[in-house]
Amino acid sequence: MINKNLRWAGRNSAKDQLRASIWSALEESGAGIGKIWDSIPNFVGAEAAAERLAQLPIWQAANVVKSNPDTPQIPVRYRALRDGKLLYMPVPELAQEFPFLLLDPAKLSAQGIPFEEAARKEGALKYGQRVQFSDMLPMDLLVVGCVAVGRDGGRTGKGGGFADLELGIFREVGTIPPHANLVTTVHDLQVVDDERLTLQTHDSPLDWIVTPTEVIETYTSYPQPKGVYWDTILEEQYAAIPFLRTLREQLEGK
Repeated sequence: MINKNLRWAGRNSAKDQLRASIWSALEESGAGIGKIWDSIPNFVGAEAAAERLAQLPIWQAANVVKSNPDTPQIPVRYRALRDGKLLYMPVPELAQEFPFLLLDPAKLSAQGIPFEEAARKEGALKYGQRVQFSDMLPMDLLVVGCVAVGRDGGRTGKGGGFADLELGIFREVGTIPPHANLVTTVHDLQVVDDERLTLQTHDSPLDWIVTPTEVIETYTSYPQPKGVYWDTILEEQYAAIPFLRTLREQLEGK
C-alpha cells in the first residue's frame, strides 16, 4: 500500500510500486538527497555521474543538448554550458505557455552570468530564452530524468509523463535526428532488473545509463515511438499543460 499522497499514483499500479521501492531504497540507504518521494530524486554522486557522462564520445561530439530541469541533473546542465554546448531545458512540468528555455553559454558569458547559476532551474527561468518547439534546433543528446532504469533501456520517470510527451513532440516536429542519443544519470540503486520495467508504446527507451560508478550502453531492442500518442494523453494533462491543445491542433493540421 502506497500512502505518500503521490500526485500521479494510480495510472499504472506496477510502476507505482516500482517507484515506491526505489524512493524507499534511496531514503533508507541515505543515497537520496532532499525531497525523494514523488520526484526525480537527487542522489549522492550526481556530480560523479555527470563527469562520467562528459567523458563519453557521444557527449563530446554533441553540440546541442537537452536536459530535464530536475535537481540531480544540475551537474549535467552545468557541464553542458561549461563545455560550450547549446542547452535546452523544459519549463518544469511544461506549466507555461512557452515550453522550453534556451541557454547559450556564449551569451551567458557575455552577460557575466555564472554557469553554476544558469544551470539551476531558477537561473534557467531567469536567464534562458523562451522558445517554442518549432524554434528548436535538432538535438544531438537528450538527457531525461528517471526514477528507475533497466540495462535493456527500460525506464520510468516520476509518473507525470512529461519526458515522453516532450520526446513525442520532438519526433513530430523533426528535432530528434537518427544519431541522437537518449541518456540518463541515476544512482546505482535506481538500476533494476529488466523484467521490472515494461515499456508502453509511447515510452522512449534509453541508449545510455550513467551512474556514479558505471556506464551502461543499453543496445536497446525497444522500438522508439513515432511521435505523440494523443489517445494516451489524459484530460488532467491537457488541464495542466497550457499549450497542449493548441499544439495538437497545429500538428494534426500540418
